[in-house]
Amino acid sequence: MKVIICGAGQVGFSIARYLAQEGNDVTVIDNSPDLARKIANTLDVKSVVGHASHPAVLEMAGANDAEMLIAVTHADEVNMIACQVGHTLFNITTKIARIRQQGYLESQWANLYTRDGVPIDVLISPEREIARAIARRLEVPGTFDLISLVDDKVKLVGVRIFESCPVIKTPMRQLTQLFPDLNVVVVGIVRGDNSFIPEGDDQLEAGDEIYFVVDTKHLKRALAAFGHEEHEAHRIVVFGGGNIGEFLVKQIEQEHPKVNLKVVEFDKARAEIVARSLKRSVVLQGSVLDGEILDQANVAAAETVVAVTNDDETNILASLLAKKKGCGRVITLVNNESYIPLMPTLGIDVLVGPRAITVSSILHHVRRGRIHSVHTLRDGFGELIEADAIETSGIVGKPLQEAELPDGVIIGAVVRNGEVIVPRGTTVIEEDDRVVLFARPDAVRQVEKMFSVRLEYF
Repeated sequence: MKVIICGAGQVGFSIARYLAQEGNDVTVIDNSPDLARKIANTLDVKSVVGHASHPAVLEMAGANDAEMLIAVTHADEVNMIACQVGHTLFNITTKIARIRQQGYLESQWANLYTRDGVPIDVLISPEREIARAIARRLEVPGTFDLISLVDDKVKLVGVRIFESCPVIKTPMRQLTQLFPDLNVVVVGIVRGDNSFIPEGDDQLEAGDEIYFVVDTKHLKRALAAFGHEEHEAHRIVVFGGGNIGEFLVKQIEQEHPKVNLKVVEFDKARAEIVARSLKRSVVLQGSVLDGEILDQANVAAAETVVAVTNDDETNILASLLAKKKGCGRVITLVNNESYIPLMPTLGIDVLVGPRAITVSSILHHVRRGRIHSVHTLRDGFGELIEADAIETSGIVGKPLQEAELPDGVIIGAVVRNGEVIVPRGTTVIEEDDRVVLFARPDAVRQVEKMFSVRLEYF
């Protein structure tokens, strides 16, 4: 597939890397010669220096025969115009744009994004995606990642393993014997700088971060099996009243009316705007690094503090202050991924990375075949994919132990007629089953082929 990516920033770089690894023909446009040179020297992609919305620049990037345009520059208007030019002049089939300004996303302007208006096929709002991701983590305390799949029949859960975990030092193959009626499969383990798909003899160690797929009905039991029985938060303090904080608090107000909410925002004008937009939350104006403000927000009694200001260092320091004052759990937004390895040692419970969330949102619309959703796990670890099994797939009609699954792929769950099946070696996948699997980056292209109806992909 030929793809043009407008913008060589963090998100553009990540998408280009994923798509290039899978053998796609990728060209990246950026106005910065340094960024364009860096991405061309680092990845197997072509780069063009110039304004992404200029017709001549898009033509130079190969827009005449491109199948997809992904616009993720820092300017919303450039992203919108790039899609418009790509549609009108080059007839590019699929156009995806990242839009940050919330005014463009209000429901009353929905008719703007049509073939007769601004022809954007997919709008991605990082702020809203991040807020939704944080809200999911708030629903199930103890998790650092939580994704709903197959109409919420299945969940992907990320948890940290502590010394108190009941199954620590237990080989993976024995989990089935210990919990024979528990529908759960561990699909990934992150241990320090190493991430891998576990095999039967692998054991969990204290400090591991694991991802498991579980039948939603068994979620609480699965969490308990891995040492997590935290209670849902009823007192939450949000640091930062920007777009992310405002959208998050509105969502909590709507979905969890009994939760006590406070927001701390430094900018006085912004604090007043947020206070008027919320129904029952208390908004305090002041610095999240001011001990007196934290006392006014009663951080010591909060079960959870969510730090989503627009500054990484402020989020980290404020989270540490909240923990020192007695807050039960902190969820911290960090854009700079070089900070990620430091978070567990600092005592930060949940780290939220905007880049991974935005990339997941975009990749969902890039994947081919009968694929319903895609979620990236970590940076470069792999993708969790939800797809329909088809008759031409090599995994249909034979026991999984005889199926030739690509290396780097593990099946986490099979859903048939609304029932969740834990995959075993003897499990036979049938046509139209919904399959949830995890794939390393180098295996994703094979997974696409496996779930593609069109035989020419094989």
